[in-house]
Amino acid sequence: MTIPTVKQERISAADTRKSLWLAAIKPPMYSVAVIPILAGSLLAYLETEQLDGHILGLFLMSAVLLLVWENLSNDVYDADTGIDKNKHHSLVNLTHNQALIFWLGNLSLALGIAGVSAIALMQQDMTILGLILICCALGYLYQGPPFRLGYQGLGEPLCFISFGLGVGAAYYSQAQTFSLACWGLGAVIGMATTLVLFCSHFHQVNDDIAAGKRSPIVRLGTLGGATLLPWLCGSIFVILLGGMLLQVFPSSLILTLVSAPFAIQLCRHVKRYHNQPELVQNAKFVAIRFQFCCGILVCLGLLLPITLKSL
Repeated sequence: MTIPTVKQERISAADTRKSLWLAAIKPPMYSVAVIPILAGSLLAYLETEQLDGHILGLFLMSAVLLLVWENLSNDVYDADTGIDKNKHHSLVNLTHNQALIFWLGNLSLALGIAGVSAIALMQQDMTILGLILICCALGYLYQGPPFRLGYQGLGEPLCFISFGLGVGAAYYSQAQTFSLACWGLGAVIGMATTLVLFCSHFHQVNDDIAAGKRSPIVRLGTLGGATLLPWLCGSIFVILLGGMLLQVFPSSLILTLVSAPFAIQLCRHVKRYHNQPELVQNAKFVAIRFQFCCGILVCLGLLLPITLKSL
């Protein structure tokens, strides 16, 4: 039998803490900020043949900062309710400094809004700023006191609307107008992103119930949520195929169907382990992989006709 040495135990503890910090920072999560901006901007480029790289870069940076605010403030407000007492990778639990996380979140919010405001001032059009302020308001309604609408099971609709508006705002930042296609694409990206939030509830039902949070999985039960998941995933492909049949979307978006196996994998994983918290807790990251692949394929599908046209 091998007896661990003190040095091995220290290395193990360091590795564990590193893993917790990575889980708290959530690097993969930032695809949900980048994809809507890329998709909306590329759709505008396809339809107008114009793309302002400076605006795109500034918008991407602002979107990431706003998602940092959302994640940090979510940890802060969840610490107030005690729902995160067993969440070891909460930034509040890791730092033991709730005030620091709160003000870092507010700084990210201010910088993100400043970036969007700069775009609005450059274009002398406040529409994009108004849309992003609505998204921020929805984000606060989801988690912030006294509203905490996420605790009433309304987080998913708020997420869907917010990220759908993000696609519309990105489109407007390049085209200074809206189109049916941008809102259709907003529904696709919004639903793919909402799946990430939906799948994050399966492993924490007991903690949600104890904190009085009526998440969709608490309301439906884990089996009900697992049964609903394929319909939510399927709606993405129905919108895409319907948009192509109606010629709202370019036919090149057929590339997005390549992401279907990832949706199937997600549904099977959740269906199999829905009531086993230790095994279903990574469902959120499986959903992020699907969201990322779906979003990247949407972007590639939008780039393809642009590239072929330039040849």
